Amino acid sequence: MRRARGEAMATTGRRTTTIPDTQILRPDNDEYDAARQVWNAMVDRRPAMIVRCRDTDEVAAAVSLATSEGLEIGVRCGGHSVVGHAVPEGGLMIDLTPMRAVRVAPARRRAWVQGGALLGALDAATQPYGLATTAGNVSHTGVGGLTLGGGMGWLARQYGLTCDNVESFEMVTATGEVVRASSDENPELYWGLRGGGGNFGVVTEFELRLHETGTQTLTVELDFPVGEAADAVARWRNLSVTAPRRATYEATVAAGVVTLGFVWVGDPEEGRAHARGLEVLGRPLDQRVVEMSYLDLQRRDDSVDGHALRRYWKGHYLRDLPEAAIEALLSHDPTVAASLQSYGGAIDDVPDDATAYSQRGTVFEYVAAARWTDPAADEERMAAARASAARLDPFASGVYVNVLGDEGATGVRRAYPPATLARLTALKDTYDPDNVFHLNANIPPSAASRGAR
Repeated sequence: MRRARGEAMATTGRRTTTIPDTQILRPDNDEYDAARQVWNAMVDRRPAMIVRCRDTDEVAAAVSLATSEGLEIGVRCGGHSVVGHAVPEGGLMIDLTPMRAVRVAPARRRAWVQGGALLGALDAATQPYGLATTAGNVSHTGVGGLTLGGGMGWLARQYGLTCDNVESFEMVTATGEVVRASSDENPELYWGLRGGGGNFGVVTEFELRLHETGTQTLTVELDFPVGEAADAVARWRNLSVTAPRRATYEATVAAGVVTLGFVWVGDPEEGRAHARGLEVLGRPLDQRVVEMSYLDLQRRDDSVDGHALRRYWKGHYLRDLPEAAIEALLSHDPTVAASLQSYGGAIDDVPDDATAYSQRGTVFEYVAAARWTDPAADEERMAAARASAARLDPFASGVYVNVLGDEGATGVRRAYPPATLARLTALKDTYDPDNVFHLNANIPPSAASRGAR
């Protein structure tokens, strides 16, 4: 069979699949530059080709094509990796964005989500039934990347992380084979995909449990001057420890102002009653109590600037927030936005070794984030974020794998305890011994596995 220019054909574990030329973008294609853009404008790499996959067979064919041609593989869904793992210089980008369908069975409280879907699509499909599952804080984040790294969101304290709500995965392996993983089918892979990132293959479908959440939320925010906020932050911390699971406490330090409060998913009147407890924080400069739909809450922190901003961040997990940590938090660089989000609740109900995500004792997640537009400011703004995060180093217990950036192997060791990392390495040896999928928070195969091939 003759193939048109650019048409790719590969034999997968299920059948021989031809990827038509219309699904492959190369540098001379008009759509190429838009397709290689991701959320961080600092990422400006040029893949040799971008394969826009429409189904699992085409994903398998794209993997087989890349390995046969010796091309690095990047996998693109939402494109929110701050270092742009999805965009391999001179490699093959598997673009999952055409695979964005969400199917809901409301009576069964299940959703089947394709690997290229964004969180906003999941929420839009489930909320007409008053259902949802934990799904991040930004609607244009990809379901895939969020879930594979753990998946924190406003529902996590009630229902667990996104990965805790996965019933099954469909995944394409490094050899192009399609496998399923659940509690009774490839259970070790099921364990590893819940927090182990994209190290083992390309997940093309997630089956997710849904919960009756309703459609109403409440946000409460109180502003204090940064120089006078230490006592208020300490009281806010104390309140968060005993807060109902419907409340996720959050704090932000930016531009000389500390904003303290919580997000409530549920009956707004119950949230207002809980908000009265914040009176102990003192008299704020300003305060906002806003009732909104769950869909609007999920879009509240969306980036209106799209892919135009340059971005950098550093993060920590904290098991406590002593007064010295509060002092370090409040002395951050004013050009950096520092934030805290409370964990606990249903997240901590799950045993630490039940999933590859294993930072269950976290009390707060801390992130220092910078964003800017001028390339000449890159080094200065990245250094400011690093310095702000470094002040919290003495109090850190680990890091969320989804906020890892340029930390390399050091970051991976912070994200996973030694026993978890050893178990993940054994999984890597089984499913990807050649480290085909290494553009991620990479867990390389063991030396023994590499030496055997």
